[in-house]
Amino acid sequence: MRRFGARLNNRLIVLFVVVFALASMQAGAGELSPPGKGAIGVIAVAELPAEARDTLQAIKQGGPFAYERDGVVFKNYERILPKQPRGYYREYTVRTPGARNRGARRIVCGPPVECYYTADHYQTFKRIREQP
Repeated sequence: MRRFGARLNNRLIVLFVVVFALASMQAGAGELSPPGKGAIGVIAVAELPAEARDTLQAIKQGGPFAYERDGVVFKNYERILPKQPRGYYREYTVRTPGARNRGARRIVCGPPVECYYTADHYQTFKRIREQP
């Protein structure tokens, strides 16, 4: 009988350790990565939609811009882009064919030429890579 009790205790200990290990792994699974880290992809200028390339060209030329809100300060509330002082980033609308409003596509830039493209209204970003 003592042997049975010892085996039962060993099994309970092993079960407890496994449950604890799984719970510890699960707790970290839902944590967000630190702001500005790991959430940004990369896209080449040539891979951008034609409308985004047009917007990027207008940004480089200093305008003219199609939308009144183009060039306003982007505040990075989502904290996906690298942290910078307020006023560093500016946002520009990328025309979306068929959209009745500004749509979800934007280019966000910081000086001198650090630009990011989002097709889903700031949920995800891709850093725009200029061709060498």
